[in-house]
Formats: sequence, structure tokens, C-alpha cells
Amino acid sequence: MLNQNYEPLHVCAVRRAVVLTITGRADLLEEGDEGIKSAGGKVFSTPSVIRLQSYIKRPTPRPRLTRKEIFSRDSYKCQYCAIKLDSQHLTLDHVVPRRLGGQHEWENITTACSKCNHKKGGRTPLQAGMQLSAEPIRPRTDIGRTFISYVAQYSEWEQYLVPWYRKSAA
Repeated sequence: MLNQNYEPLHVCAVRRAVVLTITGRADLLEEGDEGIKSAGGKVFSTPSVIRLQSYIKRPTPRPRLTRKEIFSRDSYKCQYCAIKLDSQHLTLDHVVPRRLGGQHEWENITTACSKCNHKKGGRTPLQAGMQLSAEPIRPRTDIGRTFISYVAQYSEWEQYLVPWYRKSAA
């Protein structure tokens, strides 16, 4: 389902897409391979891509705070010694330790190898005499990345998703 400005919103059920197109609240942009038979025997093509007639204002999606997302944001590198490791050998470090009032949020969590995390201990980087290679920040949500995995299955979606993927990656 695309917003009025062609921004990808979400993947909805075929039934919902049919109802939106029949009621005139959405335009059918791409048809699917299968057909749906109505009770009266009429065959409707299944919608694959629909665009809403009116713009839906939604809050900016926020990335989930998970280990995987933090490792990805920090490029799987220790932010103290810059060594690249796999996720099994990386830990999460609170820049300002929680016992000192640090919050569990994007701007206070970074990736560290076990050695650096142990060396830093329950201190701030300044107290431990260590320096971060990059300040931890909240990453922007990539609208295109959310849906780009569907392109392999639904090639007709590519023209609607790739522009948003490129725009948000820039």
C-alpha cells in the first residue's frame, strides 16, 4: 500500500486492498497474478500495488533499539579500539553507565569488544581515559529498506520501492 505521494506505507492483506479499490479509496496500480471470484461469479484481479486517494499523515517510524540494529549502526566495530568483529564477540556498552544515571537509549549505547568494555568498567569514557571513535546517534529509519526484501518475491513492486530505498540511503 502506497500513500498518495507514492511513499510505501505497509503490506496489507489482499482483502483489504480489494475493499479499498472497490470503494474508491485507493487506485489499483499493479495487478497480481491471481484472481478473486465474487459471490456473483465476477472475477476480480488481485491488487498487488495500490495507492491511497488521500494522504495519510503518520508519525515518522522509529528504529527499534536492538543489539542487531546497534551493531549494524556501528558497522560491527568496537567504538573504542576500532577492531571489526562478528556479533558473537561484541558487547553493548552504556557510554554513561546506568548506575551513573545513563539511559538505555540510542544516544548512550555503543558497540565495544569485551576487552574494551571490561577496561572501561562502570566508568565514563573520560574517567577510563578512553575515547569513542564515533558518537552514538539514533539512526534514521530507512523506509525503502523495510520493504526492499519483497522485491525478490514481487518484482512489480520494485519501481515503487527502489526510489524510496535510494532516497533514504543517501
